[in-house]
Amino acid sequence: MHVCIEPSWQKALEPEFAKDYFLELTNFVKKEYQQATVYPPPKHIFRAFELTPFNDVRVVILGQDPYHWPDQANGLCFSVSEGVKIPPSLRNIYKEIQTDMGSESHSPNGDLTDWAKQGVLLINSTLTVRDHEPNSHKKAGWEQFTDTVIKTLSDQQENLAFILWGASAQRKGEAIDDSKHLVIRSPHPSPLSSYRGFFGSRPFSQCNAYLDSHGTPPITW
Repeated sequence: MHVCIEPSWQKALEPEFAKDYFLELTNFVKKEYQQATVYPPPKHIFRAFELTPFNDVRVVILGQDPYHWPDQANGLCFSVSEGVKIPPSLRNIYKEIQTDMGSESHSPNGDLTDWAKQGVLLINSTLTVRDHEPNSHKKAGWEQFTDTVIKTLSDQQENLAFILWGASAQRKGEAIDDSKHLVIRSPHPSPLSSYRGFFGSRPFSQCNAYLDSHGTPPITW
């Protein structure tokens, strides 16, 4: 089976695309797009991989599933396209950048494409979702795929920074070898948990200090 994904990721993940679960997932997703309103647009399902090739990854930020409201999901976790109202979680991320880095984000309009182009892989645990139905594509197979993405990065790369916000992301991080990568764990930036330890966690400066210590340019957040 051929999956339209960036060539370096195609090579890294090739065995996955032939597995039974992925074939079932593909059929499920195709039917969902035919029968319901699903986000993101089909061309953006693998957008995070297109913008951040395998060998360019320096940082991984993991979300849960795409935004389930119209016009929000654009293939990058926590990101929305320019002109779309900034969701609460992303607004809290921007607040923490201000506190942590001492300046506003360089991507204040909600579009995190610039982060992705700098080597920040912005993926969700599940890559598709039905309109107004959060977690509607949970356990359809995406989690197994993104688990493989994380494990492949951990196994084949060195000195990456993984930023895991919330219990769900932290569970998925169990495959990360923290002897050769930085793993930052904190509560999720959502309004429900941001005051329980997300604010003040300073993930952005920690990440940049780690990258700098390994001779890698920092991220312009």
